[in-house]
Amino acid sequence: MVARVDFLLVQFLTGLANASALFLIASGLTVIFGVTRVVNFAHGSFYMLGAYLSWTIVRALWDWGGREPWLFVLGILLAALAVGAIGALVEILLLRRIYRAPELFQLLATFGVVLIVQDITLALWGPEDLPLPRPRWLRAFIEVAGERFPLHDLILIFVGPAVLGLLWLLFQRTRFGILVRAATEDREMVAALGVDQRALFTGVFFLGSTLAGLGGAIVLPSQSANLQMDLAIIAEAFVVVVVGGMGSVPGAFLASLLIAEVQAFGIVLVPKATLVLVFLVMAAVLMVRPYGLLGRPQAHARAPAGSVSPVVRAAPVVLKVVGAAALALAAAAPLYAGPYGLTVLTELAVFILFAASLHLLMGPGGVVSFGHAAYFGLGAYGAALGVRFLAVPMEAGLVLAPLLAGLFGLVFGWFVVRLSGVYLAMLTLAFAQIVWAAAFQWVELTGGDNGILGVWPSPWARDKALFLWLALALCLGATLLLRRAIYAPFGYALRAARDSELRAEAIGLDAARLRLVAFVIAATSAGIAGGVYAYAKGSVFPTYISIPKSVDALLMVLLGGVQTVSGPIVGAIAFHGLFLTLLQWVEWWRAALGLAIVALVLAFPEGIAGFVQRRWEARFGATS
Repeated sequence: MVARVDFLLVQFLTGLANASALFLIASGLTVIFGVTRVVNFAHGSFYMLGAYLSWTIVRALWDWGGREPWLFVLGILLAALAVGAIGALVEILLLRRIYRAPELFQLLATFGVVLIVQDITLALWGPEDLPLPRPRWLRAFIEVAGERFPLHDLILIFVGPAVLGLLWLLFQRTRFGILVRAATEDREMVAALGVDQRALFTGVFFLGSTLAGLGGAIVLPSQSANLQMDLAIIAEAFVVVVVGGMGSVPGAFLASLLIAEVQAFGIVLVPKATLVLVFLVMAAVLMVRPYGLLGRPQAHARAPAGSVSPVVRAAPVVLKVVGAAALALAAAAPLYAGPYGLTVLTELAVFILFAASLHLLMGPGGVVSFGHAAYFGLGAYGAALGVRFLAVPMEAGLVLAPLLAGLFGLVFGWFVVRLSGVYLAMLTLAFAQIVWAAAFQWVELTGGDNGILGVWPSPWARDKALFLWLALALCLGATLLLRRAIYAPFGYALRAARDSELRAEAIGLDAARLRLVAFVIAATSAGIAGGVYAYAKGSVFPTYISIPKSVDALLMVLLGGVQTVSGPIVGAIAFHGLFLTLLQWVEWWRAALGLAIVALVLAFPEGIAGFVQRRWEARFGATS
């Protein structure tokens, strides 16, 4: 019993050490969001840069002056400040130009930064993990209840509260801190009082990026700098920020303690659930407290005068002709394209439906989902599990796929539609990660990381041409049905609930029910896409449900244009075509794709289809 108590005490202290490192990155993220309303996906990249720069600077200082403790601390601080300067530069060169664009396009721009930073880091430091050997004084241990505890972890335990105290002094005792708190409450009022918002936003980005860089630098002695650090930490950081309450630094500290302790004890008590515990905690907190532990409803930025959601009108005749010609050209592909071309067109049909299903939520529904890949993956697993355990043919598998996805969409949607904003988006991410963790760790059912193989089409559909026609019929047919739903009374009611929920309910519309129906329709449609994709690939893996797959769907919708019905189609074609082209012809394809995304965001802040629609209406007038 004594040994057990000693072990639990050490686990508790380990959780405190991890909480400090997690708080550093989460506090920077929550400060940035609280003032600028930017969901900064690149925050994980700043964390990664903190580790790499710390590795370089500390080693250079050691070569110059020996492994003195003060040189180690100086190297960490210099790395954090360098990352802060990089963050401020990103804000000045990129984000400052798109603050008036919809908030989701700012997220899209920061994702482009993620891709650019990944390739720059690869070019400068190479693909290998870079460990930083601990100096002799940092390799020491102390004895805690008869157990050895690393000195480095003990230092980390005190760093978190120290940073929290410094942030409290900054926000309570300085003019900059007071302005930050005021902007968190109402940034438009702060601007009306004559405060230079550009300088304030740049300062906030410097502070938040410095904290992220400090977090990456301070954990380096216990883990290697590697190219997976950015995406590995950003999901946890978002969880902490949302659980604590967006914009609340004390909330981020409290949530860091909660999440880190859950991880520390979960790995011992329920090792098979370690991947899902964090997201279960977030889902539970948001169901009880929709704005996090210490959060409260955010004061959303006021839209510029005259900026309203465009009226959804029927497509002009020329667009219908172009669409019909494109469909005919795709259907005739077996006459002129080889096997690779047919495979690409099949994938494109799948991704068009995947993007269109998300667009139904984001456009008419006003519901942002960060975890839409869950339903795509559930559709794929529905077909694969039918093959594995029931030996059903492809025709039955393509029925199971949307049924399974739609069922989970109904269950998850019932909880999701009661939230709003970033909290809603993060709850969708939580549910998606729960599904991903189940697929990854429930080996007996899903095969785990090895996936489910042998998901082949029926004999008649194994010819690539026939399968292409099947994919076009199912995916593009479902996409056209989604378009029809947008123009139907249901679509008008959904947009009414999006634009003014109170007015919609005053005329008898149930906003929550409308969103739930949209959620189920979107999940079912994504399930169809996932089922077709499973048979196209012949296998299913947990990566179909992963965060990058959800990000792909977001990119397609945003690149095309959220407020246009043709946006997801245009976005899917642009993104998939751009990805395949760069992957084949450009060595540093991530940086090239990131630059292309940033350029498209700057050139077309309303999306490609939105830009074309605006120019068309400006020249020829609105069509009905």
